Amino acid sequence: MSGLQVADSFLVANGKARGVELHRERFVGSCAAVGVDASAFWAEQIGRLPGFGRWFPRFELKDSGELAVQLRPAPPIGGRLRVVVHDGPDPRTAPRVKGPDLELLGKLRETVANRADEILLLDQDGTVLEAAYSAIAWWDDDVLCFPPADRPLLPSVTAKLLRRIAQAQGVEVAERAATPADLQSCEVWLLNALHGIRPIHAWSDSAIDPLPNSQSTTWQQRLTDLAQPL
Repeated sequence: MSGLQVADSFLVANGKARGVELHRERFVGSCAAVGVDASAFWAEQIGRLPGFGRWFPRFELKDSGELAVQLRPAPPIGGRLRVVVHDGPDPRTAPRVKGPDLELLGKLRETVANRADEILLLDQDGTVLEAAYSAIAWWDDDVLCFPPADRPLLPSVTAKLLRRIAQAQGVEVAERAATPADLQSCEVWLLNALHGIRPIHAWSDSAIDPLPNSQSTTWQQRLTDLAQPL
């Protein structure tokens, strides 16, 4: 067990962050589902976050019922990714809540650390759900695709922000089930609150694809532009 009932993290850079209202909604909502009102705690602690430097705070509801914040320096932003596919069923016990499975997912990713940066989890039918610490999106021609919302997915703040950007840009968005084999001919992104968008450049032991026509840089900047003062 991770010792956590609920957790939520986001990047704070010089007093600004993106999607804070969505992180609040996810954290406070998950706490409420287990009978804890975290609204006042969230509001108080947000006001205490530093206005300078780069931080990756984690809001927590512990198994003991205690609310806490870990103020952690932000790790460096990652770049291109090599991924492997988890060989077996989705091991998570609470896929729609961030917190209970964090320790398990960390150990799972450690098992592939010598050959990949992330590990993809599959649904029972062999379609891609998400990675250990990231949501997934991909391009099918000019359509930005995500796994179907009725699958066992963690509600991703970064994916929601990308949907908003796509709507503002007039880009079509679709929810589609896809296998790893389907995705290896697409531009595929892993998404999370720390890194934003990281394109997949290699699958398993395949050669690195330089992705010369990647749209990730443009969309990463659009994400960055959403950051607002806390």
